[in-house]
Amino acid sequence: MNKNTQFQMVDFFIKNGINDFVGVPDSTLKHFISYLIKKNKIIISTREDEAIGIAAGVSISGVSSLVFMQNAGFANSLSTITSLIDLYQIPILFLIGWRGYLKNDAPEHEKIGRIQPSLIKNLELDSRILNDKNWKDNCKWALKKISKNESCALIIRREFID
Repeated sequence: MNKNTQFQMVDFFIKNGINDFVGVPDSTLKHFISYLIKKNKIIISTREDEAIGIAAGVSISGVSSLVFMQNAGFANSLSTITSLIDLYQIPILFLIGWRGYLKNDAPEHEKIGRIQPSLIKNLELDSRILNDKNWKDNCKWALKKISKNESCALIIRREFID
């Protein structure tokens, strides 16, 4: 997903009531994150489960938040998602960078990249994959989900190797 699209997503979310962006940096989301830093709208956490806990507290206070992370961190957070977010029906919007999407990605990304769709499906977490053309419709879909008190995930494929 290109730089301008990631910038537009930030502006779209802010305009539509997402006030807090919490997460662990991922190079797939580097433009999204750098723009949030510029706008002073970001809380960087040390772990994904910590980011989810912060976002859960923010959400309970009545403010919508977005949690960003890479897919390996998402896998590390399964217990927090099931025992906190699902159990207490806290609406969280996840933005997940999909490492291992490409077949020639780094070896440590291959397996998690391959099983990510199954993990999301097994969690019964509705999700959509974003690209430069469909991002706005899918972001609107995600905002509707959290307004109905339902968590969901937006996924950005990592289409580069670094």
